[in-house]
Amino acid sequence: MNTQCNINQLHFQGLGTKKVIADFNGGTITSDAGALLLREVDSAYNFIESFASCFIDYRNQGYVEHSIKELVAQRTIGICLGYEDTNDHDELRRDPLLATVCGKLDLSGSNRKHERDRGNALAGKSTLNRLETYGVGLHENQKYKKIQYCEELLDQFFVDSFIKTSRKEPKEIILDIDATDDPLHGDQQGRYFHGYYDCYCYLPLYIFCGDQLLCAKLKTANLDPGNESLPDVMRVIAQIRTYWPEVKIILRGDSGFCREDLMRWCDEHGGKYSVNSSV
Repeated sequence: MNTQCNINQLHFQGLGTKKVIADFNGGTITSDAGALLLREVDSAYNFIESFASCFIDYRNQGYVEHSIKELVAQRTIGICLGYEDTNDHDELRRDPLLATVCGKLDLSGSNRKHERDRGNALAGKSTLNRLETYGVGLHENQKYKKIQYCEELLDQFFVDSFIKTSRKEPKEIILDIDATDDPLHGDQQGRYFHGYYDCYCYLPLYIFCGDQLLCAKLKTANLDPGNESLPDVMRVIAQIRTYWPEVKIILRGDSGFCREDLMRWCDEHGGKYSVNSSV
């Protein structure tokens, strides 16, 4: 018995003069076609372009084949697809679909400057790693570390994205502040053992509004979660009030954030807070 097949094509945002179409005819296939949906979302809100603007590029542009925006897109989309390690990109750089999502017009990499790179449209792990390694400007890193992030712009990006995707100004919002473990498996700088999580880890601070991330700060596990959290709370709330001056804000956290300076600041600035005791 013949099976019934849907042969309709799915049309996505074009890439330059090229059409982007998904069909069921076989050929070059991928298990990561969901990346096209991520591209549609980014086309509507320009998240990647806004995020890329938070980086400063000191590279000689005459030798650059992968722009900051393309590197940020490749790394971001890779993480969304479950490829957390930069090592994964030594294989992914050959993927024409990922190249499409990242905005590469040469999907096969046939026009790369160096013969050793031809066939690889995207960046490998060593190039991507320059987005993330620390130490720009240090003498020992001057040869390799030429991309620097602006911490202030990165902080603003998350709140701006939250505002941009909100359909209307709310009357009241709840900001959840918390920390969670980020386990370490090597001898990283700032590595400490945490008794509660029973592992060596970092203890990053997060501020959420519902499912929306507003703040992420890397912190070491030798300090309690509430330590020095007030500056980030003040910054996030001030940025929100720039857009929504009348919104009521409730700050919610566990007993780790029961800090006098934090609660006093909320009282003095008309904010509310809810601190839950440990059980």
